[in-house]
Amino acid sequence: MKIGFTALELSEGKVKYRDPKMDILVEKHQPKKISPFYVEFIKNEFIKSEAVAIPKGHVLDLLILDIEKCEARLERCETEEEKALMQKCIEYLEKETPLCDGDFSAAEHDLLNRFAPVSYKPVALIEGTPAENDIIRQTLEKAKVIFFYTAGPKEVHAWPVQKNTDIVTCAGKIHTDLARGFIKGDVVSFDDYTQCHNFNDGKKKGLVKVVERDYIIQDGDIIEIRFGV
Repeated sequence: MKIGFTALELSEGKVKYRDPKMDILVEKHQPKKISPFYVEFIKNEFIKSEAVAIPKGHVLDLLILDIEKCEARLERCETEEEKALMQKCIEYLEKETPLCDGDFSAAEHDLLNRFAPVSYKPVALIEGTPAENDIIRQTLEKAKVIFFYTAGPKEVHAWPVQKNTDIVTCAGKIHTDLARGFIKGDVVSFDDYTQCHNFNDGKKKGLVKVVERDYIIQDGDIIEIRFGV
């Protein structure tokens, strides 16, 4: 994930997210390979970023960009619907509300996706001077990103997904064959997994549940996929 930022004491570049769940899984399995989650901090760059982190007191530095963009667009709107949306956006922005926090209809969301104002991306408003990892965590929460894991002696891997993602989509993140040939999923919650020696031990203890393709992944789930291609 690329995080644009300004007015924060951060170094540019890739940073490993210090994930406490990941640390526990690594300690448990001592795997040959560790695949944590990384973010990339980009200073004063909001167009290419996927989310934004900015001190609450500096939010206008970001919103002014959208105000100017909306005002320019307002002058050449082709429909009344678009004109009304631009006016609505300006009202939010002048109240110092990022557009990601605005209340929009499905049709308005469709227009905003094409218009792509910077504050329509997830904007984490940072208060105080939190540590780097806390800024990442707040930004992930704002972006509604959670993690599921695959874990064992070969590898412990953290997989980021959007909240409300189904297990077949998650399987596809691991490998396209797992989604294409999905049969069932074996899932254990992180808290239950900490009570197990490994995944098979979790099955013996009845802590692993078998789920269908419509199962919605929960934050911290450890999964295995049954598949056939």
